[in-house]
Amino acid sequence: MSGGVDSAVAAARAVAAGHEVIGISLRLAADAGGSCCSLDDFHDAAAVADRLGFPHYVFDLRDLFHTAVVAQFVDEYLAGRTPNPCARCNQHVKFGALLDRARELGAEKLVTGHYARLGAHRDTGRPLLRMAVDPEKDQTYFLFTLGRAELARVLFPVGDLTKREVRAEAAALGLPVANKPDSMEVCFVPAGDAARFVERSASAAALRPGAIVDESGRVLGRHGGVHRFTVGQRRGLGVTSDDGRRRYVRSIDAASGTVVVSDAERLGAAGVIAADVSWGAGQAPPLGSRLRVRIRHRHPLLDATLVAAGDGMVHAAFDTRGPAVTPGQAAVFYQDDLLLGGGWIVRELA
Repeated sequence: MSGGVDSAVAAARAVAAGHEVIGISLRLAADAGGSCCSLDDFHDAAAVADRLGFPHYVFDLRDLFHTAVVAQFVDEYLAGRTPNPCARCNQHVKFGALLDRARELGAEKLVTGHYARLGAHRDTGRPLLRMAVDPEKDQTYFLFTLGRAELARVLFPVGDLTKREVRAEAAALGLPVANKPDSMEVCFVPAGDAARFVERSASAAALRPGAIVDESGRVLGRHGGVHRFTVGQRRGLGVTSDDGRRRYVRSIDAASGTVVVSDAERLGAAGVIAADVSWGAGQAPPLGSRLRVRIRHRHPLLDATLVAAGDGMVHAAFDTRGPAVTPGQAAVFYQDDLLLGGGWIVRELA
């Protein structure tokens, strides 16, 4: 229970279904001004539990969260990649350590307020994730690491609701968080300033200053560290263009500190290469399979073909040249509304 409306309604639905419910909130981030784990959030979660008539506990998982999510977040930016902390948190904390804690408490299921649904593979019957009813709130992109064992032990009661319906249900139940605003930022980064957070968390020697160059190698400017950039970025580059065209980050070389920029026409990718890919069905679909790929949260799904798979690597070719793919983000693969699998973007497909 995060203290928000989604987990509150998920808990209420579990109570209404006749389950014996206990509420758990997680203390994750240090008290550094982020948007999660505040005392107010814990009070809100406790107030919901009291209203619904079940006990509420707070588990301190700050050490795990720092190691598995925060430190990895910093390291990825220093390496010139753009991390996805929400997916890492789901993998290691919420559906890792928390699922273990729930088992130790004797719970049969872990119920969360994620916008996702449970489905099954059309051929094997293995459990798979399905997209939520509300496409604007769908969170399956962040849940691609969940496998058969995890999906057998979780429930997503709000996946068949829109956000408006969730708030209306909370209000009808008299839950005190019915109108609580959503948090849209990375929860442990104050004011959403990732670059400043990295600078505060890393040593000066770990930062990678260098040159901003065009694709011919011509130096356009200097920068204070590759952690300030992400592939596809347009704003805040600090360079001007002779021809008046907008510049975008094309690639980042953390070893040399070089940031390559280009115009929009040279930015698009023919496809994506991902590593550490896991498939909900237990194995990759046949080569040539038609897929839809999401390369960033809320980015439109891209039609693609599976052209290579093996040893955890996947090459998927887009039907039409797509946007820039961002190393460090997730590439998540769907057929219809079923999530087949996903992995971490290494680079674009040449």
